[in-house]
Amino acid sequence: MKKYIRIVAGQYRRTPIEVIEAQGLRPTPDRVRETLFNWLNYFWAGQFQAKRVLDLFAGSGALGFEAASRGVSHVQMVENNPKAIASLRVLRDKLQADMIRIHAGDALVVLDRLEAARFDLIFLDPPFGADWLDRLWPALPDLLEPNGLVYIEAEKPVSCPEGYTLLRQDRAGAVHYHLFQIAALQK
Repeated sequence: MKKYIRIVAGQYRRTPIEVIEAQGLRPTPDRVRETLFNWLNYFWAGQFQAKRVLDLFAGSGALGFEAASRGVSHVQMVENNPKAIASLRVLRDKLQADMIRIHAGDALVVLDRLEAARFDLIFLDPPFGADWLDRLWPALPDLLEPNGLVYIEAEKPVSCPEGYTLLRQDRAGAVHYHLFQIAALQK
């Protein structure tokens, strides 16, 4: 039996997103996405239109499609599971969501190729228990716009690294989620 979640708000509201069976895939629940986008609405003063987003471990695409639904100008999704990539492409094409680009590959390899790209927000929802964050933090400042945001889901609370400010954090079940902002002076 297929599982689905739905886009919470925006132009694609109520669109079902298929959740494929894959090890480590945990789509962000509706309630968490709603909370996250309320935070973003506050920090961006409701202005999503000019924002560029990187969804580094796209999985089901729930975070990236939610951002696109709310009007961001560009979403770059990165995923390495072939079934998940196929599912992301089918939904993007069905929605005719031209602002979404899907890149197949390992997150660290893709980061090296995004040298010239700059994002207002980076979603990080990596597989739990693999210490991804330690490997990712050093690469993020070069990808973020001044005052850029990083959203993280993790199995435990995440400590705020140097050069960032923790703006918000919460917990839903076993998932801890956080919103960080890079210091403007670092750019």
